[in-house]
Amino acid sequence: MEKRILGNTGESLSVIGFGAIVCTGEEQALSNVLVAEAIDRGITYFDLGPAYGDAEERVGPALEPYRDGVFLACKTAKRTAQESREELEQSLRRLRTDRFDLYQLHCMSSLEDVDTVLGPGGAMETLVRAKDEGKARHLGFSAHTEEAALALMEAFPFDSVLFPVNWSCWEKGGFGHRIMKMAQEKEIGRLALKTLAERPWRKDEEKTWPKSWYKPIEKVGLARQALAFTLCQPITAAVCPGHPDLFHLMLDAYESLETAFPPPSPATGEPLFSS
Repeated sequence: MEKRILGNTGESLSVIGFGAIVCTGEEQALSNVLVAEAIDRGITYFDLGPAYGDAEERVGPALEPYRDGVFLACKTAKRTAQESREELEQSLRRLRTDRFDLYQLHCMSSLEDVDTVLGPGGAMETLVRAKDEGKARHLGFSAHTEEAALALMEAFPFDSVLFPVNWSCWEKGGFGHRIMKMAQEKEIGRLALKTLAERPWRKDEEKTWPKSWYKPIEKVGLARQALAFTLCQPITAAVCPGHPDLFHLMLDAYESLETAFPPPSPATGEPLFSS
């Protein structure tokens, strides 16, 4: 699998990341199989967080034999220093490790969130301390609004930003352009969410994929086009959706894309598909 450098960290990540919500609610035996398969198929970037139910408990034992060969990213959704410190230590225990390669503020969505985490007693105190202690090698955040992402990048020299990068948000919603531009200017690593998003769930629509916050693309041909669009943006990696079947769909789409096209250059940022 192709690998790309994360911002100015020097870290090389697989272009497909394993979103640990894939293992949420699954048996340990299946989680072991899914993690082993991810490793076998070239994935080195694993993305976790305590907000994903029991994913940490499932992935911890499954990933333990491979820990030193992967890039392990985790998050905290807590906004205060005390709560986020407790969550950090809990995640370290559950994932059977003594450090994270990337530790992130999770789901930053408002300027109020930004003010809280950056203020006195805020969660940034935990992230900075964790880096000083060697418990976090790099620091980042995930964002679902442009205003929060832009404010955070202006306020602190983060190593990465994780945000939605898909054809639907990019072309139909106009979301993400300003985040991408500022992150490139500041040499902050770009990590992609929601690659296989087709559209938001409609009101009262049956959520046939209950671990997905959006209606996903379900056919490999369309998945291949969506993945090509995302990987042709100047990003490092795209995290897979949160179901075993969708995880396999994204890997199959990548492998067919790799056969049909040369690896896209992350330097150009030119998409294969404009709509």
